[in-house]
This record gives sequence, C-alpha cells and structure tokens, in this order.
Amino acid sequence: MANHDKDVKYVGDSRVVAEKHDGTPPSYSEFPGKSEPFWPDFLLKEWMVAAVGLVGFLVLTISHPAPIGDQADPNNTSFLPLPDWYFLFLYQFLKYPWASGDYVLVGTVIVPGLAFTALLLAPWLDRGPERRPNRRPVATTLMMLALVSIVYLTWAAVDSAASHKSANHQGGGGDTEDIPPVSEDASPGEKIWAKQASCIGCHAADMSGAGTVPGLTDVGSRLSAEEIKDVIVNGRGQMPGGMFQGTDEELDQLVEYLASLK
Repeated sequence: MANHDKDVKYVGDSRVVAEKHDGTPPSYSEFPGKSEPFWPDFLLKEWMVAAVGLVGFLVLTISHPAPIGDQADPNNTSFLPLPDWYFLFLYQFLKYPWASGDYVLVGTVIVPGLAFTALLLAPWLDRGPERRPNRRPVATTLMMLALVSIVYLTWAAVDSAASHKSANHQGGGGDTEDIPPVSEDASPGEKIWAKQASCIGCHAADMSGAGTVPGLTDVGSRLSAEEIKDVIVNGRGQMPGGMFQGTDEELDQLVEYLASLK
C-alpha cells in the first residue's frame, strides 16, 4: 500500500465557542502602564486632588473675603447692578450688539444652549482613547477657546464696572461737585449736558467714555440728530432709556449740541 503525504487542515466554525469566559474581567496587571486598580490607587488620587482643591479654595476665601457692594440708594441713577462673579462672562457677552437688542435670543438661549449641548455630548463626540492634549487637537482647541473666552469676558466685565465706578467719582454720577464749570459763552446744549449727572457718570465729563462705554466727542460724525435723540429716549445696547432729566426743549438743545460734535 503506497504512502501518501497528507496535510492536516483545521477548519474553524463560528458556532463553536473557542474559549469560555465566566464574566470576570481581566486583571489590570495584564495591561501594564495602561490601567490601575480602582481601590485604593485611583480613588486615593481623586481624594488627594479634591483635598488640595478644597484647601486652596478655603485659603482663597479667607485671604480674600467676598466684597460687600454699595448700599442701596434710590436717588443714585448711575448705580450699575452686577451679577455674581460666575455669571459675569454672560453679563458681558450680552453687551455686544449681536447678542442683545433684537438678537437677545442669541445671547440668552442659542449660544448658551449650544455650549451646554456640546458639553453634554462630549463623551459621545470624542471617544478617542488618547489622553494627551496634543493628540486631541479638536477637543483641546475648543476647550482652550472656551476658557480664554470666559476669562476675557469676566475681565472685561470687571474692568467695565470699575471704569464706570471711577467715572462716577470723577465725572459726577450724582455728585456735581467734580463736574468742571461751564463757561458763560457755552451753548445751551453744553450747559444742559453739564447738568446730566447720569450721562456724565458713564461717558465722563469730557465725553471721553470709560471702558466699554463709547466716547461722545465725535458722536455727530457717527449718528444723526434723530438717531441721537432716539438713543437718549429709548436707549441702545447697555444704555437704558429715560435717563435724560429735563424738558423736551432742553432735550432738543442737548441733541443739537451733541450732533454738532464732529
């Protein structure tokens, strides 16, 4: 009987279970450098970070107590109410023309809604295993952009409030002792301007403006007399309406004076 070489071939069948698992996850020791036990290693690190953050927060509250705001004064028309510090960036965001006025829904609903939805969907949108920031350019860029925007808007809100308060002390804000005297040959509108403590409190006595408050030294080049009157009566952006104190005739004289500033 002749001998023939025979090859042994193994055929796999998907219906046959190759290995049986009892449901026990593999040991973290099988993945050196990529895993660690939850107890106590990982949980201990979390506790240490939380303890350091809590101690730092307590030291900050002790070294810098929360400031007490100005006393309520119904006669102070230049008072500028501010929200708590963690809402200052949204408060500043609503000052811009494309997020206020006719577009107030953009600043109050659409932009915060998109930001909240992005944070909510972040675990599903970015499922990469990498943890290093340089390997996650999209997530890192978006997060850095959000942080820089929040820090800048918060700083701008604080700076604007400080400039507003400083202008009130320097230019009036209800105290007419600091308002420079008006010459005898000044126009009627200029004399009326010197009496508007609420206007001077924001725009300064020399009309140079302060912070995000625009100056009025060339307002006649930017707005017509009708537009200036409309802003004074109805307000615009962060400026409320109804701040003018005087008669309709005095209002027209003030508008004529402001429109002449080129």
